Amino acid sequence: MNQAPKIAPAGHWHIADSALRHADTEADRLACFSVMHELRPHLRDADEFMQRTGRAREQGYRILAAWEQGAVVALAGYRFQENLVYGPFLYVDDLVAASTQRGKRWGERLLAALEGVAAEAGCARLVLDTGMANALAQRFYFRQGMLTGALRFGKAIGGAA
Repeated sequence: MNQAPKIAPAGHWHIADSALRHADTEADRLACFSVMHELRPHLRDADEFMQRTGRAREQGYRILAAWEQGAVVALAGYRFQENLVYGPFLYVDDLVAASTQRGKRWGERLLAALEGVAAEAGCARLVLDTGMANALAQRFYFRQGMLTGALRFGKAIGGAA
């Protein structure tokens, strides 16, 4: 029986783009808050962001950030997963560039780096979700060679947003 390759354990992935590095320390994660808040405005404050990313880290979540002059200008939050549809894959939870940095190819650079991380880890795919009404993001993903492969359904439980 053919077995899918296992996802390589988290490590120091080779990222050729010198402007990109993981935000693994608390200080680096905190530096990501203002950019993440542009994508996730429902986060009340930096404390909530740190708590949520802290819990997500227990599930393998990491942030790859783009840094310019010591400040975060774009980021991608991701984790490795495996399911019966794709086998091992890298899931991009968050991808955002600061509003002042849009059009500077940060998203393209982050996705290219994550594609390399996924390949290095033995993943079969890179996967992300975007809102049905987010036409600008969808056009960007198509330009990056990504295709729609599913329509995700969801239901709030217990009054959750």
